[in-house]
Amino acid sequence: MTSVPAATSANRKSRPQTNLTVLRREQLSPHMVRIVAGGPGFAGYVNNAFVDRYVKIVFPQPGITYPEPLDLWEVRDTMPRAQWPHTRTYTVRWVDEAAGELAIDFVIHGDEGLAGPWAAAAKPGDSLIFTGPGGGYNPDPDADWYLFAGDESALPAIGASIEALQADARGLAFLEVDSDADIQAIAAPVGVELHWLLRGGVPAGASDLLVSAVRDAAWLSGRVQVFAHGERGYMKSLRDVLYVQRGLERSQVSLSGYWAKGRVEDDFQAEKKLPIGQI
Repeated sequence: MTSVPAATSANRKSRPQTNLTVLRREQLSPHMVRIVAGGPGFAGYVNNAFVDRYVKIVFPQPGITYPEPLDLWEVRDTMPRAQWPHTRTYTVRWVDEAAGELAIDFVIHGDEGLAGPWAAAAKPGDSLIFTGPGGGYNPDPDADWYLFAGDESALPAIGASIEALQADARGLAFLEVDSDADIQAIAAPVGVELHWLLRGGVPAGASDLLVSAVRDAAWLSGRVQVFAHGERGYMKSLRDVLYVQRGLERSQVSLSGYWAKGRVEDDFQAEKKLPIGQI
């Protein structure tokens, strides 16, 4: 890992740290693993009211000695930035406060990346440290219908959002994955149509399926609320579809890049302040 850990304006108060223990690992599809975590540290987890809630998972750098127990905010106050643990942003798929558990889903692409290989090898008893959660989206109860669009990186957020809709909700969801083996069960209301877009071996972030599907779709009647998240290039193209072609107002749209083809997250986060990273 040659990239420098990303800087942040967050702090201990805005993003408290939670230390959990891996309870089990579930293979959802060939390219996605679910980690269910809990343990004594769950008592310190403070949930929020967003259906799309995300955390920053902490990954200590190998070869560097950190104080035990690891306190990310103390490390950032006392150690040089080059030695900070790396963080990766992930959606909390579900929270079961009664059981003291939460689930986080990870996209797996072999040895590629930092979080994916960790999740693929995770076993009960392993430590899961994160800060947060943050969030910013809830379905608008006044919308006439809902449009969801994303690649597999957005599946956890889109799944959680769809499952939070009212039973009589109407909508369209366009979900890009590699193959039919990657299709997941989502408890969608009857009026929400799920359209699975299969890349068939085309690398993630290199397909035109998602943008074309949203552009060419027969939209439902009434005022729409859009949740479109995923690869940065996809989202830039969808920006033009939503704002230019469809004439939507910004208040109707949650549009965000979760990752960028060819970038690790530290570089991706740093680029958000530059023209290339702005959506």
